[in-house]
Amino acid sequence: MRKPLYGLMAEFATPEQLIEATEKVHSEGYRKVDAYSPLPIEELHHSMHLPDSKLPRFVFFGGLAGGLGGFGLLQWISQVAYPLNIGGRPLNSWVSFIPITFELTVLLAGLTTFATLIAMCGLPLPYHPVFNVPRFKLASSERFFLVIESEDPRFDLVRTREFLNTLHPHEVSEVES
Repeated sequence: MRKPLYGLMAEFATPEQLIEATEKVHSEGYRKVDAYSPLPIEELHHSMHLPDSKLPRFVFFGGLAGGLGGFGLLQWISQVAYPLNIGGRPLNSWVSFIPITFELTVLLAGLTTFATLIAMCGLPLPYHPVFNVPRFKLASSERFFLVIESEDPRFDLVRTREFLNTLHPHEVSEVES
């Protein structure tokens, strides 16, 4: 019994070929596409036309919540819960609150980053279908791969394979789920 198809994978030898292929794939109308590279390629993000990440907004609001929460907690402690008048100083000594407010801002921003990345990346994902292709082990050392998922509305096994072959890849492989 054959496993369901995850998509088609094309293998390229250079980053330039991968970038050119992703641009052509996008112009052809494919949207459920992923690229794998052994090194970071700045142009790849632009050629895939990926939307801007929502991560910075989450981190900003997480840090803001940490800062406001820390400052509010210190205000409540010093003015409501345990008001201490020492040496005639005001109960609202906000300057002394700066270190803890800063630390809670950084802490919550960091925790928000971690939690948001885990959620956005769909982790934990101990195994991905692309590992079913034997040549994919070269993705961490010397080869560049482009995958068109079968869930893409324009995906048709025969036509998509023919289209990928026009991009002059080293090999086109089926990726089983």
